[in-house]
Amino acid sequence: MKETRVTTEDHIPDVDDGPSGRGRRASSRRRCLISRTHGEPCHMIRFVVGPDGQIVADLAARLPGRGMWVQADRAVLEDGQLARAFSRAARQKVDVPVGLVESLRDGLAKRLLDGISLGRRAGEAVCGFQKCRERIVASRVGVVICAAGASQDEVARLLSGQRELPVVWVPGDILAASFGRERAVYAVMAPGALAERLKAEYKRFAGVAEGTLPGPDTVGQ
Repeated sequence: MKETRVTTEDHIPDVDDGPSGRGRRASSRRRCLISRTHGEPCHMIRFVVGPDGQIVADLAARLPGRGMWVQADRAVLEDGQLARAFSRAARQKVDVPVGLVESLRDGLAKRLLDGISLGRRAGEAVCGFQKCRERIVASRVGVVICAAGASQDEVARLLSGQRELPVVWVPGDILAASFGRERAVYAVMAPGALAERLKAEYKRFAGVAEGTLPGPDTVGQ
């Protein structure tokens, strides 16, 4: 008789019975309904079924109801089996809205804007090459934020001596709007919870956004 081995990964859930934080202990990881890969909940997307039977993205992971988790990856979200996987996990027939990926991209872009704006209001985020460079030199940076399309050479100069700093690349209009400006190219955020949240939101956005956004590995190359 062949022995069946049960690993810790076999117990990673792809659904939940509601948002965490209400007396229940949440699992530290989730499994994707489609790819079956697993990761931190903050790097994935939770979905619930709305009253009309339509799938709703719960980007803040706070909506009541049975939650279903999917990898924040455009190819996964465009998989032809997505609707069937949702129906199976929800235990009912569901509809996936047209334009789901584009709606997710817009929603995640809004969360990037909100995160950077919150950092600015809290005094943890500043923009402008010189201000950013001063904070980098003073080792007061948790994440560097660059507008997509920024000069790779200029970013390398900004990071000079601090190449290990994490860099996120956001749409230029998002970065500018976060600081109430017409144009912004560089910003930095102090180490802490807001910087960690921004990095997590960026990872989701980059996975869903069409095309490949540059990352820190491409700086100076």
